[in-house]
Amino acid sequence: MKTSSKGIDFIKSFETLQLKAYKAVPTERYYTIGYGHCGPDVFPDMTVTEAEAEQMLAEDIADFEQCVSRSTAGWNLKQCQFDALVSLAFNVGVNAFRNSTLLKMIKQGASEYVIRNEFGKWCHSGSRVLKGLQRRRQAEADMFFSE
Repeated sequence: MKTSSKGIDFIKSFETLQLKAYKAVPTERYYTIGYGHCGPDVFPDMTVTEAEAEQMLAEDIADFEQCVSRSTAGWNLKQCQFDALVSLAFNVGVNAFRNSTLLKMIKQGASEYVIRNEFGKWCHSGSRVLKGLQRRRQAEADMFFSE
């Protein structure tokens, strides 16, 4: 499955385009650039063009699509559900997503209330709750249960 254009636009809306590398939170290990691209290949004072940021996003999304596809193999996910899970994985990382209680609850067919609650647990940076992450998780849960 591939992320829809709606799903890509959703990710972009939360991963605001940044053409210069930054750390959103000082405790982050890596710098971030473009639409939320982070890792050891991003360094202080690095800059990219909008076209380069779009390419990085496409490559990053492909990695998270693969993660979600493998983690949900055999499930009949709707497009909106796939998009919501790709957004979450993009934001929290592959290992956190694969090991999440959210994924286990979805697999077990938990209720909407339980699944929404699990989305809501992913709103911390360190020990702090971030309002931006709360908004994103709420929007992801809404997307997951749309259509």
